Amino acid sequence: MSHALITGGSLGLGRALAFELAHRGWTLTIDARHEEPLARTAQGLSELTAVHAVAGDIADAAHREQLVAVAAAAGRLSLVINNASDLGGSPLPRLRELQAAAYEQVLRTNVVAPQQLIRALLPYLEPQAMIINVSSDAGVDHYESWGGYGSSKAALDHQTVTWAVEEPDFIWYSFDPGDMRTAMHQAAYPGEDISDRAEPETVAPIVVALISSGLPSGRYSAAEVAASLAETARSE
Repeated sequence: MSHALITGGSLGLGRALAFELAHRGWTLTIDARHEEPLARTAQGLSELTAVHAVAGDIADAAHREQLVAVAAAAGRLSLVINNASDLGGSPLPRLRELQAAAYEQVLRTNVVAPQQLIRALLPYLEPQAMIINVSSDAGVDHYESWGGYGSSKAALDHQTVTWAVEEPDFIWYSFDPGDMRTAMHQAAYPGEDISDRAEPETVAPIVVALISSGLPSGRYSAAEVAASLAETARSE
């Protein structure tokens, strides 16, 4: 049975991915900052598959050490999804207003934590294991007040493709899911109606399709993956 580790697995895309994989029989290790929603998610998942849940902040080295130990005890990993992210404040601050402590926290969570987690997990990855780092269009395009978060995702994109060069025995994807109807996206736009954004449950199947797509390591958006799969289907 395949085993996946998903960070930020209690809400939003992380939760949707956990359930998508659970329905396919994957064993799961998940984490999240807040214990109560993580426990609720783990309870639901446990009705479908074996799940191991570890509460804590992925930016904290001690939590990462615990998470790696729990994952290693559950078996070698076929998939790691670095989904946990820090937005950098709500409402999002312009760069001139972004304080050092807040920016450092964003970088620790969105850039340093994925790199350090992967580094620690390398001995426990199966051959041809896949690592998916969840990115954002803000890492490529430039939006007012998104400079802190966007620059962290740009760094994560760069990190991902560098991993691919340095560790070619694994598959490395940086994945941009697009705007979604999540608590984090709502925090970016406090008081605004974001009901036109995609539900995470509609994006999760695209990630699952990416996992089995055979696409080479690189950066992909949800729209690109969907288009690539549609083109493959037409040519068959």
